[in-house]
Amino acid sequence: MTLKGKGALVTGGGTGIGRSIALALAQEGCSVAVAGRREPMLRETASLWRGSPPIRTCIADTGDPESIEKLFAWASREFGPVHILVNNAGINVKNRSLARLAPEEWDRMLRVNAGGAYHCIRRVLPQMRERKDGLIINISSVSGKRASLLGGVGYSASKFAMSALGTAVALEEGKNGIRVTNIYPGEVDTPILKGRPQPVTPEHRATILQPEDVAAAVVLVANLPPRAHIPELVIKPTAQDYA
Repeated sequence: MTLKGKGALVTGGGTGIGRSIALALAQEGCSVAVAGRREPMLRETASLWRGSPPIRTCIADTGDPESIEKLFAWASREFGPVHILVNNAGINVKNRSLARLAPEEWDRMLRVNAGGAYHCIRRVLPQMRERKDGLIINISSVSGKRASLLGGVGYSASKFAMSALGTAVALEEGKNGIRVTNIYPGEVDTPILKGRPQPVTPEHRATILQPEDVAAAVVLVANLPPRAHIPELVIKPTAQDYA
């Protein structure tokens, strides 16, 4: 296992894509910590892993910079080095058009989706620079490559910001042995679908990505040797258009 003993911190690890990533990295031999706002969901993720070391949990809100500071203080004190950071926490809202999107919802999406990634990256970089090694994976969205009505105005803008952040940090930190990868999933069957303006049918859910598909892409990126870097990776359902 090339990842055995590596410390991996996954935000938004209580459900969906984050949960699948945490379990996949644990299977690869990583020491994994998951962070999120809801303790019961974090504990459920941890309970699904029967191996060793156990998955650790920490309550944190990526929309709150102070909470992120506490998360990384906890990691330094009780978890250990973070070799792999997965910025997965993200939100969307039901009212997605500019005409219906409330200013406070716009602010919240930018704060969580883009600001959360910024603050987590800012906190993890010093230790990665010191080691001359580190991997940051941003779970963006195809809406961060192609603005869409489906994702909506605020979500698309926040994911574009997250994507630009990852690209810029990769350019700055490559000389320090730090790699940053933006992963752009298409539609994925996760709890965030409950926030869609129109309900998603079981038939549609059956045709789109599952969280473990995105987790497999994360494992692919993480297992590459330090000399190899994938800046961007798009993964989408076969039936979903990408143009």
